[in-house]
Amino acid sequence: MKQIVRDLPSDLAASVFVVLHIGPVSHLAGILDRAGPLHARTAVNGAIFKRGNIYVAPPNYHLLIHDDHIMLRRGPRENLSRPAIDPLFRSAALSFGPRVIGVVLSGSLSDGTAGLRAIKAMGGLAVVQDPQDAAVPAMINSAMRYVDVDHTAPAADIGALLGELAVKPAGEASPAPPHLRLEAAIAAQEHSTMQEEDRLGEISVFICPECHGPLWEIEDGDMVRYRCHTGHAFTSEAMLEAQSVEVDEMLWSLLRAHQQRAEFTRRMAQRESKKNLPALAAQLAARAQEYTDDARVIERILESRQAAVSEHEATPEQEHGKKRSG
Repeated sequence: MKQIVRDLPSDLAASVFVVLHIGPVSHLAGILDRAGPLHARTAVNGAIFKRGNIYVAPPNYHLLIHDDHIMLRRGPRENLSRPAIDPLFRSAALSFGPRVIGVVLSGSLSDGTAGLRAIKAMGGLAVVQDPQDAAVPAMINSAMRYVDVDHTAPAADIGALLGELAVKPAGEASPAPPHLRLEAAIAAQEHSTMQEEDRLGEISVFICPECHGPLWEIEDGDMVRYRCHTGHAFTSEAMLEAQSVEVDEMLWSLLRAHQQRAEFTRRMAQRESKKNLPALAAQLAARAQEYTDDARVIERILESRQAAVSEHEATPEQEHGKKRSG
């Protein structure tokens, strides 16, 4: 991000909006402000944005664009993140159509792909970092798989490229698909009903990993996505990640429960033994051993899952890291 911002022209004929998957605290606006010629600031709800400025999504808020002003919303997480890239891209596409340039940089999973498809559907341009230049190319590879990308470049060339593209005439505008307006409205926390959301796709057999409500399966061209009635949204990759996290939480909870049952039953056996009730004490001790054995089985499952994750993350293309978009 610093390299790209450093190379942007001081008279850039565009506004720049940045979403980075971050924790509860972010210093990104100050870092980018010092990195290049453009003024960078944390986005403020309701502010009118201007050319030649960089606006950074604050922690825990989706950054959206509506006409000439910024909207910040604490809407449902998308692809396990808030802020997420897809809501920004959709809102920009709806407001500015062919004048939008979406950029996807290094990051894990697949946030940004659906939003980049929305930008292309409205006549805009898609730019991605060269995956060979990225520390974590998963997001880029996803975008290149599902989107007809216009430009691929290393980070060292993207700033100058954006300066060139910003002064070229925009293409023709395209009508907005109804599902795009509906998904943008959900992210903006505008009124919607479950009946309206039926238009997004078919109800699936899966439940939302976040709120455990029903999920709609959305066929977005050759890309399959999921969204629940409260608004949580997932690509297939994000869905797998969310289910994996949910399984881990369930296994740890089950392990804790079996360990506590084993210890509680063991103490009961000791008390009954002191009361000179050896038969009952033996029964309780045997039950405690069963719970201990069950806990060991769960421990082995968790160990095998961790080993599989470590092997998966050892591959550079699948390494889990920061996710970025501008």
